[in-house]
Amino acid sequence: MTLHDPAAGPVPADVETGDAVHPGRPVTVDRYTVGARINHWITAISLVLLALSGLALFTPSLFFLTGLFGGGQMTRILHPWIGVVLFCSFAILFVRFFKANLPAREDVTWVAHSADLLAGREEKMPEVGKYNAGQKGVFWAMSALILILIASGIVMWDQYFFDLTTIEQKRIAILVHSITAVVIICVWIVHVYAAIWVKGTISAMTRGQVTGGWAWRHHRKWLRELVRRPGAPAE
Repeated sequence: MTLHDPAAGPVPADVETGDAVHPGRPVTVDRYTVGARINHWITAISLVLLALSGLALFTPSLFFLTGLFGGGQMTRILHPWIGVVLFCSFAILFVRFFKANLPAREDVTWVAHSADLLAGREEKMPEVGKYNAGQKGVFWAMSALILILIASGIVMWDQYFFDLTTIEQKRIAILVHSITAVVIICVWIVHVYAAIWVKGTISAMTRGQVTGGWAWRHHRKWLRELVRRPGAPAE
């Protein structure tokens, strides 16, 4: 398949996402705008800071981590506010990307062939759009987990919401918050590992672009859609 005739110039960018194909050697594909990347990194940094401060408050053996935030009292003050930043940042991220993460028919086939992916037999994987089933799973898991964290966190935030809940509700919220925090840390580790494992992925969130070869190998349906979009030159 010839992706694009270089003489015709770049394929017009998708109005909604900013995705676009640029001819050259190699062909490059815009995957994330500057705004999307800033949004992503604010979310990621907030999550890391929450994990560190939360672990520091969770067990005395990790209390030394409070030194990163100016001491125990300051950690207790900052932790919930960082949670607010995470929630707001991810809410914007959700609006940006939820359409691309909606379930699709090829997701079932992708999951069925996940063993082939792990074995390096990518030629047996189905063509997928901008995100595969694994990436979509991380997206929706993060969405649900962050909602649970913010809801349980509000119940625990006595400085502002002490009178709104009972002691029993606070105890349940602490348990739910702790379990959810452990789960979201695990999901985050899987997300980071996958980004490192699939070479070329990290550059998408640092420079905003991937090579045409990367897009063809990992997200062929997405690349085809960009090239075949109305207004784009013929292949």
